[in-house]
Amino acid sequence: MKRLMYLAALLPTSAVAQGWGNVANQQEEKGFSWTDPLWPAFWMAWTPATFALFCGIFSAIAIIGVLEVVKYRDGIERRGILGLTTTLGDRLFISLLGSAYIFLLWLGLMGQPLWIPLGLAIVWGVFCFWKV
Repeated sequence: MKRLMYLAALLPTSAVAQGWGNVANQQEEKGFSWTDPLWPAFWMAWTPATFALFCGIFSAIAIIGVLEVVKYRDGIERRGILGLTTTLGDRLFISLLGSAYIFLLWLGLMGQPLWIPLGLAIVWGVFCFWKV
């Protein structure tokens, strides 16, 4: 009888009753992912990367707007090497548009990684605000 009790203690049913049978079935905890949606039921797939990009663009627009209102009331109009008379907002738009074309061209011709076009886009933005 004593041996039978020892055998019953070793049966897996007692482990399942305590919940240990589901340990292997539990989901593994995932780390941070730049491609997982922030809000799964939302109509647009806002990933952390797209959210950061749009926050950066809207922040740049807000900073340029505040500079135009507070510091440079009449705007800083100048004629650059492209032959256009531009303000700060115009130069921001040209730099964002050019950066988009740089990334699209790079993705179309070379693929990933995107560190080189990021550097090119930063150089293009500095060039636009300096010379355009």
